[in-house]
Parts: sequence; C-alpha cells; structure tokens
Amino acid sequence: MSGSNVLFDAQGPRGRRVSLILSIIGGLVLLAAVAWVVSILAAPRESGGITVPGMFDPSRWDIYSDPQLWGAIWRGTLATLQAAGVAAVGAVALGVVFALLRSAATAWIRIPTTIVLEFFRGMPVLLMMLFILLVASTGAFWAVVIALILYNGALIGEALRAGLASLPRGQREAGLSLGMRPLQSRMLVEFPQAFRQMLPIIVAQLVVLLKDTSLGYIVGYNELIRTTMNNLASFYGNRYLFSLFAVTLVIYLIMNLSLSWFARWLSRRTASGGTRRGKRAGPPPDLDQAVLMAQASALARTSERPQ
Repeated sequence: MSGSNVLFDAQGPRGRRVSLILSIIGGLVLLAAVAWVVSILAAPRESGGITVPGMFDPSRWDIYSDPQLWGAIWRGTLATLQAAGVAAVGAVALGVVFALLRSAATAWIRIPTTIVLEFFRGMPVLLMMLFILLVASTGAFWAVVIALILYNGALIGEALRAGLASLPRGQREAGLSLGMRPLQSRMLVEFPQAFRQMLPIIVAQLVVLLKDTSLGYIVGYNELIRTTMNNLASFYGNRYLFSLFAVTLVIYLIMNLSLSWFARWLSRRTASGGTRRGKRAGPPPDLDQAVLMAQASALARTSERPQ
C-alpha cells in the first residue's frame, strides 16, 4: 500500500499498460463521436425540396458582422449577470440567517425554520418565479431574483449549518471563554471557519444559480437565452438558430468556468491564510494559547485593582 494511494494498491507495469491502452481507445472513440457530430452538422440537407447549407456554412454566420447584434448579446449577458449577482449576494446573506436560525438551541425557532427550509428546497424554482410574478406582481427581474434567493439561500443555509456542526466543540468553548456572547462566538469564531470549509459547495451552488437565471425566459425576463434564442432568432430568421446557440453556449461556458476558477483561487488563498506568493505563512493561531493569554490578562487586571 503506497502512501499517496490509500484506497487502492499502486498499479504494476501490466496495470499501467492496460490503463494506457484503455485511455487511448476511449480518446479515439470520443474523437470519432465528435467528428461524426461535426460531419452531420456540416452536411447540407433537404428541406421542402430546397437544399439548405450546413450549419458551418458562412451564410449562417454572416450576421455577426452587425454591431447591433453584439450590442443585443451584451445586453442579454449583462442582464444575466445582474440577476445572478443580486441573487448570489441575497442567497449568501439569507443562507447565513437560515444557518443561525436552524442551529438555534431554542426549539420554537429551530423547528419552524426547518419547515420553511424544507418548503423552499422542495419547491421548483420556476414555479416559485411564476408564483411571485403572478401574486406579488414584482416584475420579471425581481421574480427571478427573489425566487433564486429563496431557493439557493435555503441550500446554502443547510451547507453552512453542516459546516458549523462539523467544527470541533472546542471552537465555541474557546470563544465563550474569551468573554464572547453566544452570537458573537458564532459569527466571529465559528462562521468564518464553516464558510471557508463549505466554500466549494457554496460556489458550486452559485454556478447553479447563474445557470438557473435562464428560467427567466419563461417569465419574460430578457436574459441571455431569451435575447439570443427568441428575440434575435425571430428578428434574423431561424436559419441562424445554430450559430446563436453556439455563441450562447460559449458565453455561458466562459461565465461558469470563470466563476469556478475564481472559486479555486479563493479556496487556495483562504487555505494559505491570505499570504502572498513567495512568502511563507506564519504558524496557525493556537486557540488554547489565546485562551491562556486572555486568562492571564484578566488575572493581571484583577490584581491591579485597589482592594
């Protein structure tokens, strides 16, 4: 058993050779599938007795020389980012509140919060958007944002609660021993550690939130997909559907991959204690030592008081 592979034994020469062969075969099959799809898309087809050019024909991409097209795509992208940004901030803030209420010691606070969380988690986001739009008449933008805040806030709250529950009990006791109130200990000592521990899950949920903004298409919000696949396709014609779909896909990939890269960078930076590259991080703080120093300071102040 090797030190790095704790779940399985290291492969021998024969196992490595078999893995290499299977990887090469899998890569070739994947390349063949991609080539087959590309050939189908590039081939011309018959439609109503008329030969229609393939999807990669220049006549299907000539609309991208129009600056007004890029202006419309930019407005749709900006609308998507605007809804996702507002909803992300609100979801994280609501998740903190839900985590506090869900982990409360008082049953009459914890039990109703649990019921509300399960309701928001079980309700479809699109149905929530339609309900908010029809009942509250908030408009398409706020219907999308409020529904995303409620749904993702419930999921982030559960993630933060799990992070709080996984912390050692000594973290809370150390905060209380320093004279903090229970809420202060929760916010200043426990929450930063739980948030850092659950950061990958939170960012993964924010990526889902960004993609769920496309549900605004149904409630009439002019986000990216509604702008490209509905408005622009209706204006320029259905022959440009594939090119508009391809550009929309690339934009979504850029946004999601950028957010994932930022999450990995933030995780490395918080894990390293926020030190710059090339500088060594100092030793981690010792909470036991901090408690002893606080007790010594308290005893010194007590001894200095006049009897």
